[in-house]
Amino acid sequence: MGYRFYQKAPTLSPCPSRLLNTVLAFSDNNTMKVWKAGRKNAIRRFFYCTALIFSIPLSAQNVLRGEISEELEPVYAVFLGIPSPIDNKTAILWALEDSAAAFAGMIYGWNFEYEPGERSRNIPETLDLNSLGAIQFGDRRMSISDTRVENDMFYLSSDYTLSPEQEYRIKAWNASTTVGINTIGYASLQGNPGITDRRMIKFSALEDAVKKAIRSYFRSIVKNRPRAIKGYIALSQFPSFRIAHGQWAATARFRLQMSEIVPFSVY
Repeated sequence: MGYRFYQKAPTLSPCPSRLLNTVLAFSDNNTMKVWKAGRKNAIRRFFYCTALIFSIPLSAQNVLRGEISEELEPVYAVFLGIPSPIDNKTAILWALEDSAAAFAGMIYGWNFEYEPGERSRNIPETLDLNSLGAIQFGDRRMSISDTRVENDMFYLSSDYTLSPEQEYRIKAWNASTTVGINTIGYASLQGNPGITDRRMIKFSALEDAVKKAIRSYFRSIVKNRPRAIKGYIALSQFPSFRIAHGQWAATARFRLQMSEIVPFSVY
């Protein structure tokens, strides 16, 4: 399976500003001192100050907005050997990391090749997703607009100011040549076998949502099952994740464009 929601794990070293380092220093020197006094209160203070540090006034035009959530006691921690509950620094880094990936999914999206498979011919179902662009960790165009903690979940709302080239991409994704599809995907709480990256745990459910979006569309336009489908897909907004029926559930809205439908006769 060639699923690549992220291109490369972001690191702190290429961050173009000192804002993030300021926040991390604040978490080490201040918030941790009051950790024992009340974990939730410490988190609220830390993230409130973080929002003040990161927030930059933005115009209402050409701005994408989204909210991401992180579990303060992640259910997959035991599978990956991650300490639980996670600390303040980890929560905000994860949220910023996942927000950057979601913005990239909205702006750049992916190209895909999907093979629905056929049991009678022993052809497995496969999906190859390749990212068409990334938002670098620490990008100056991204800022935090709000944070909150509810029921052991940390929520981070962020804004991303589009460049002219990125604005053009968004307009292309919203063109009449694409279709909008809402789907819900599911995945195991510990992710697919072999996964060692915490980010890919929940995004396995997003991969399932992508498959369902593609299947839903080609079934509406093609009578016979194709051998393969090629095209492009992007997020219309941030996906949301929750635990449902003992699984991760990812609710997502996509913009999709088919580029080629390959019938079995071609192979």
